[in-house]
Amino acid sequence: MEILWLLMALVLLGFVLLPFLRRRRGMIGQVPPGHPDAADPANYGFAQQEELDVRMPGPDQDLVDVLDLVQRTQDHRAAAQLLAGTEAEGELRWQRVQAFAGAASLELRQRPGGVSETPGGQWLRVWRAEAPKDASGAAVHAEFLVQQAWRTSTPGTDEFRIIMEEAKAAVGDAALLAPGDPIPYIVELSVARGLAYPQPEFEQLWLKILDRAPNHMGAHLAALHYWCEKWHGSREQAYGFAEAAAARAPRGSLLAAMPLFAVFEHLPEVNLVSGFYQSEVVTKAIHGALHAVHSARADDPMLAHVRHLLVFFLVRAERWAEAMSQLVARCTSTAMSAPSPGPCPPTRPRSSRSTGRWRWRATRRTGGARRRCRTDGGHAPAGSRGGTENVVLVPPAASPPCRTHRLALQPPVRSLTMHSGEAAPAGRCGVEDRPRPLPAQLRHDLVQ
Repeated sequence: MEILWLLMALVLLGFVLLPFLRRRRGMIGQVPPGHPDAADPANYGFAQQEELDVRMPGPDQDLVDVLDLVQRTQDHRAAAQLLAGTEAEGELRWQRVQAFAGAASLELRQRPGGVSETPGGQWLRVWRAEAPKDASGAAVHAEFLVQQAWRTSTPGTDEFRIIMEEAKAAVGDAALLAPGDPIPYIVELSVARGLAYPQPEFEQLWLKILDRAPNHMGAHLAALHYWCEKWHGSREQAYGFAEAAAARAPRGSLLAAMPLFAVFEHLPEVNLVSGFYQSEVVTKAIHGALHAVHSARADDPMLAHVRHLLVFFLVRAERWAEAMSQLVARCTSTAMSAPSPGPCPPTRPRSSRSTGRWRWRATRRTGGARRRCRTDGGHAPAGSRGGTENVVLVPPAASPPCRTHRLALQPPVRSLTMHSGEAAPAGRCGVEDRPRPLPAQLRHDLVQ
């Protein structure tokens, strides 16, 4: 009898693990140098993993230059000037406020200070002391406190609540200095999530944001977290919020992609449904996001963020050609919107090519038989399907998320930013003013 129960348990375990193992067969992983399956991403015009700057979804060279100057000199004036010249209601200002706050928070974490050591992020304290009426400095300080709470303490603890209450007071100060600025209220969305605002109170806060910036994508993404099932809402409330935002989105707005973010926030921890990413809900959300990126401005600061999530879903839905088109379009639109002349997006120092390579495999069906063949590839979860060949391309587990420095905040989609800019090296994206065709080898490998 015990043997029978053991056999039944093994059969049930097989039913659970078999779909997962089948999906894993076509995936990509990193392999050690010298492995026969190693491939060079540069062959397809993609930047190496160590070259990617994952602090932001798209290039913002002004921000990178100012951040470097502020951290090197500990002088806040360059940051104040940059924020003063940034549109108050735009997405870019919100991203830059998060960037400066995140930089100060990470500095403080790395250098907490001591008897003879100056603590990190001292430039932000000096900024608030020397310019207490500066609305930008007040907004950065409020966001700094929010990030400190999430980074250094656990939600629900007394320490977390104390920091969040301090952040709430800082938000009030920033709002008084700039009554028409939506940024303080967007910062308060995270405070509301951390302090568990009642839903009527949260809705009052949300109305203040709608009065000032009704189509602010970053604000909608921050508010979506509150309505998620894992926080203070439910799956239905989160979907309803996202669908309402998409329904009222004006032409050219990325708000039409909100349902896809809602789906992402409620993905199951373990997916046991083989056709989940081809389901009606996911497909409808993907189509809405595709419409959003096709109609959005090429210089929209949130466009790359939406494309990242689109590639995440398109690859898992086995829509390879559309996933690759998002990467090509992402690269081309960045190149066309970059200033001329202008540098490439910030990159880390180029390291030796002895790092792990990609292993790309394809499953080819011929007359009912299946065999696996190797193709070359690059640094991006993309692919294409044509004829009878399926290619599955996903990033390695070591690839860091876009929200490493909370610039994109959510979702934790892996960074797929390509090399772009007028000064890009030959053979890299960004040196042409028109969509660059795929390399011949890649077109052959993907059988387009």
